[in-house]
Amino acid sequence: MNIDRVWLKSYPPGIPADIGPLEFSSVADMIIQSCRKYADQTSFINFGRAITYGELDKLSRNFAAWLQNNLPAGSTVAVMMPNLLQYPVVVTGILRAGMVVSNVNPLYTPRELRHQLNDAEARAIVILENTAHTLEKVLPETGVEKVIITTIGDMLGPVKGRLMNFAIRHVKKMVPAFQLPAAEDFKQVMRAGKFLPYSAPDIDLDDTAFLQYTGGTTGVSKGAVLTHRNLVANVQQVKTWLKNVLHEGNEEVVITALPLYHIFALMANFLMFSQFGARNVLITNPRDMKGFVKELSKHQFTLMTGVNTLFNGLLNTPGFTDLDFSKFRFSLGGGMAVQRATAEKWKQVTGVTLVEAYGLTETSPAACINPVPLPEYNGSIGLPIPSTDCIILDEDENPVPVGEAGELCIRGPQVMKGYYNRPEETEKTFTRDGEFLKTGDIAVMDEKGFFFIVDRKKDMILVSGFNVYPNEIEDAACLHEDIIEAAAIGVPDEKSGEVVKLFVVSKNPDLTEEDVRHHCKQHLTGYKVPRVVEFRDELPKSNVGKILRKDLRDA
Repeated sequence: MNIDRVWLKSYPPGIPADIGPLEFSSVADMIIQSCRKYADQTSFINFGRAITYGELDKLSRNFAAWLQNNLPAGSTVAVMMPNLLQYPVVVTGILRAGMVVSNVNPLYTPRELRHQLNDAEARAIVILENTAHTLEKVLPETGVEKVIITTIGDMLGPVKGRLMNFAIRHVKKMVPAFQLPAAEDFKQVMRAGKFLPYSAPDIDLDDTAFLQYTGGTTGVSKGAVLTHRNLVANVQQVKTWLKNVLHEGNEEVVITALPLYHIFALMANFLMFSQFGARNVLITNPRDMKGFVKELSKHQFTLMTGVNTLFNGLLNTPGFTDLDFSKFRFSLGGGMAVQRATAEKWKQVTGVTLVEAYGLTETSPAACINPVPLPEYNGSIGLPIPSTDCIILDEDENPVPVGEAGELCIRGPQVMKGYYNRPEETEKTFTRDGEFLKTGDIAVMDEKGFFFIVDRKKDMILVSGFNVYPNEIEDAACLHEDIIEAAAIGVPDEKSGEVVKLFVVSKNPDLTEEDVRHHCKQHLTGYKVPRVVEFRDELPKSNVGKILRKDLRDA
């Protein structure tokens, strides 16, 4: 399908329409070239401890060597940890070993973890000890052969590391008891890897780099197959887009509060900013807003990425307005809609415009970004980035006129190969000709080529940038013996954009809202648990018995 790229006339000066040939042969090659180019400069900082790009090179090589000597070639390795120094070491090591990374949310329940490990056919997992009790409950039901356990203090140095681990385990009691007798210790693995042979694998750009899991409208989490080509291309696209505002070397200090296991922070903060030799400050627990602001006070930060919830939370935390913003130049918002009130207050406090971007796990993730520098927040998700085509289609997949609403569909080198082992789901998410990914978002394009999201076609609920799918909530709720039927929708929330509201038909008149929430907590990650529960005698249904969530939203 031929596209009239009307957005090109709105491109900033010097930004090409296409990115041209790819600069790197794989994601591993991309990271390692940065490590060698900026070897003496700081790459990541966490809890006051820093590692250089050169150290990341050596440590990831050692981990890769251990993997190559302990797992079959091409194995999938799950990584279940928050933002710690171990994360970039482990992920880079997996990629250098020629293996596949499958990121796992550390907050997952046993049910969610079991599904992903089995669906991804993971052969190994690297997991923080704080969540090892979850793995213990499901490990025998998976194909995982190797378990590597790490601690928060593992890379903080001998003294600080021991003190941190003692506080986490014995003072704060944040490590529930677990028994995984065959598990390997991360530090021992790293020591062993030093003395093991390593050989650089032959990686093709079309090989899988990440199995990045996203929800499904069927309630089943699906693995988006992201190839080395997808990620290398997307990094090059965004790097090209931001080249006029980012500086090379350790001049850039990036605040990384979004979890690196989320596709946004993975691509932008880790893979893309490392191309500029940026110093990446990892925030392990951004929910501790007071601690987060205290950490910000220690750094002359220049860049920050986040979701609306994060920016809003910082603006409402004492001490944030007193920080030194003199070096702060660029903030990027994605993962969920940026709210105008938040963007305007952010500009007022920091002096920096909140630049909104748009993407999906399935697009690695960046598809549209606003021009930079951007004078003021404009309510748009921006323009398609180089080598990306966006089109608005009606229900019959025909293009709609400029200014009219339809489904936003995307074509480009960053679009996933498909969903892992789910050919039918893959076929449904592309247009009939297979050219464009259907996003499920209803959008309009103006005459200058700017895109605006106006509604969501899918029933997906977006809580603080994380996808929540109604079927999964409903399935979990209906495990309760007193619940006959349930339907979940998203309702607006000032803090997180949306929260889950659950409509319940119960056979027990004494069942309470708290009972339902407590039950759901046993089966769902915290952000998926219904915040509001409403009891009904019946739920609206179509003539074939399908529950009509739209009627509940409109009620």
